Parts: sequence; structure tokens; C-alpha cells
Amino acid sequence: MTRWGILGPGRIAHKFAQDLLTVPDAQLYAVASTDQQRAEAFAGQYGAPHALDSYEGLLTLPDLDVVYVATPHVKHYENVMMLLNGGIPVLGEKPFAMNSQQVQTMVDTARSKSVFLMEALWSRFMPVLLRAKQLVDDGAIGTVTGVRADFGFAAPFTPDGRLYNKALGGGSLLDIGIYPLFWSYLMLGMPASIKASATFGTTGVDEQCGMVLTYPNGELALLDSTLRTKTPCEAFIHGTEGQIRVHGRWHETEGLTLVRNGHEPETFTAARSTFGYEYEAQHVMQCLRDGRTESPLWSLTDSLNLMSLLDSVRAEAGIVYE
Repeated sequence: MTRWGILGPGRIAHKFAQDLLTVPDAQLYAVASTDQQRAEAFAGQYGAPHALDSYEGLLTLPDLDVVYVATPHVKHYENVMMLLNGGIPVLGEKPFAMNSQQVQTMVDTARSKSVFLMEALWSRFMPVLLRAKQLVDDGAIGTVTGVRADFGFAAPFTPDGRLYNKALGGGSLLDIGIYPLFWSYLMLGMPASIKASATFGTTGVDEQCGMVLTYPNGELALLDSTLRTKTPCEAFIHGTEGQIRVHGRWHETEGLTLVRNGHEPETFTAARSTFGYEYEAQHVMQCLRDGRTESPLWSLTDSLNLMSLLDSVRAEAGIVYE
């Protein structure tokens, strides 16, 4: 049995906890909040025996195996560092932190202490996206020439809420633009150049962001994110011998279509009754059982590379945080 802790019982933590209930060898063991009543309500809902009124309380539980950090972006660094320095394995929500310097410190600390650390980029572990990557690696569409991906929804305008509050790391890029960037990185690696532009709202956050990435062999990635409107949320991989279309919403998809030149389209599906967070949880648990300190599918180097891409887009588009 792997005993999980959750630091920050917010909306995404509820989804994670609900999916964790479907994993037979997992137990939600502790919930930590700055509000005792909120911690107790969350713990009661999911059967956790420990409800803590401080994040530091997690450091007092010797039987805790791993903690899922689900606080706002700007808190990730300090929360993760506290746990790592306490010797506790961590699954930390994306974006891993606010910039590459913070992520580098987190990675250096985890590696020096030999403590497991992984960014909770759940899409990397979705069965359909694993299948898409395998098809590309197997040459199903020939040589990849480019990718496309969008992610947009009409977010209610709440100036003090997480999405629109600059002090909380708000904006489309860090919250949802990270997914298209992840897609390009997964399929094409690091680009040779990045162009980006953003549209800013009244609270100063980027409400829309468009990105064009070019690669050493001429491949092209067209990516965008927006909080202003609902978009198809589809992803594509184009190749010399066909293409793959990942059905919307692609980052949590249940299906893809493979179209190879001269062949009938083929569809691959993986239906589920959960949100899909159980896949990353199961992967973390397997890593811990194997004695790994980082994931072979989404390594700490991958997280560093993705954050460097986010930093580059921010610099190009003029997205600045204190």
C-alpha cells in the first residue's frame, strides 16, 4: 500500500483524490491545508486518517510515502522544497515552479538527497498519448514535419481568482499553454527558435498566447492558448507519410485517428470512467517500488527543458511576473 498525502485541497486535488480511490494499492493517508476545517472536510470525503492544519504537519508523519502538491503556481517551489528537505517524495503539479531557476534548485535538491521528484504532467501518462508517441517512434507517419495543438476555454472573469490574478501566477500560458508546449517538446524536442505573442487583460495576465517554434531540420510547431473562448482542443502530428489527429480535449483524450497515405483511417480509443489522474499516480507508485528517484517517462531533465521553453515564450511575448 502506498500512503499518499495531498498538500493543498483545492479543485484539482479533489479530482486527484477521487481517481486515487480507484487505485487498489493506494491510500489517501493525509491532507494538509492552512484551514483545519477544510482539511477535515476533504479528509472525511476521501477517507484520509490525517487532516492537518499546516503544510509542515506532513513532515511529522513517518509512514507517509509520497505527497501530491496541488497549490497555486507561485507556491509550488516553497512547498516542494519543504518536502524534499524533509526527505519526502513529491509529485508536484505543473507548472513545476515559476521559472527555470526555481526548477533547477528543486532538481538539484532532489538529486543530491536521492528523493523522488516528478512534475505532475498527467497528459504524459494518458494511454492515448502514449500510443501517439509510440506510433511516431515506430515511423507510422514517416518523418515528422510539424505539430499543432490548441487549448482554450472561456474562463469566467474573476479578478482575484487563480487564472486572472498575476500574484498567483495567473494567465493562459502557465495554466494551459504549457500543454501545447509539452506536445511540441514530446514530439520534436527542443526548438531552434521561438516566436510568441500574447494578449493581456485588465489584470495584467496573458489571456491569449500564440507560439511558433521552428526546429533544426525545418519542422514547425503551431501552438496557442486562450482564456477568452472555447477552442477545439485538438492536437496533430504531421508526417511525410500521414498524420495523427488526437481527439479533443486532447490533453485528456480518449481517442486518436491515424491517417496513413493510401490507407483507410484507423482509430485507437481508451475509454475510462475517471478524470485520468490515476495513470500518473500509478506511475509514481511503480517508480517508488522500483527504487527510482525520477521518472523514465517524464524525467527531471524533461521538466527543466519544458520550463526553459516557458521562460523563452514569456521573454518573447513580454509575460512578466514579480
